[in-house]
Amino acid sequence: MKHWFFFLLCSVLILSCNPAPEAQGQAKSAFKGQASNIPSGLESGQSYLSVYSHIYSKSQARSEDLTITISLRNTDPEYPLYLSKAEYYNTHGEAIKNYLDHSVKLEALETLEWVIDQKDRSGGSGANFLFSWAQDSLASDPLFEAVMISTSGQQGLSFHTTAKRIR
Repeated sequence: MKHWFFFLLCSVLILSCNPAPEAQGQAKSAFKGQASNIPSGLESGQSYLSVYSHIYSKSQARSEDLTITISLRNTDPEYPLYLSKAEYYNTHGEAIKNYLDHSVKLEALETLEWVIDQKDRSGGSGANFLFSWAQDSLASDPLFEAVMISTSGQQGLSFHTTAKRIR
């Protein structure tokens, strides 16, 4: 009987363990696409997206860390979208990371997304992304959005931003 109790206790302890947390500050991607060369003759563009790794609450001395979900959407039902750059900049305009190490092709209506961990404050309250892309001149413009969220205690906070085409 004593051994069964010990076995049951160990089983409960093992099953209640959480998996190891993922590395802080690493963006996770739901995209499994392939590298792609960008065909010639396509219309190119660049879009600016503001994001916030934290925001201020009540004063500059108090802030809330945010989880950021970046969503890059090919809104066209027919034509592919080619992405060549997804560069993350901090509040001071310094490049932090390029999320694409090669050009990728998003098929019609396909979405690419990244999640920036809530503990990653490297971007600051004035962080942003620059996306470089190309597509057929008949295609609809892509949609780049960010959703920022924080849930602490009994309080939840969320908002989103939409990119602006700058070229």
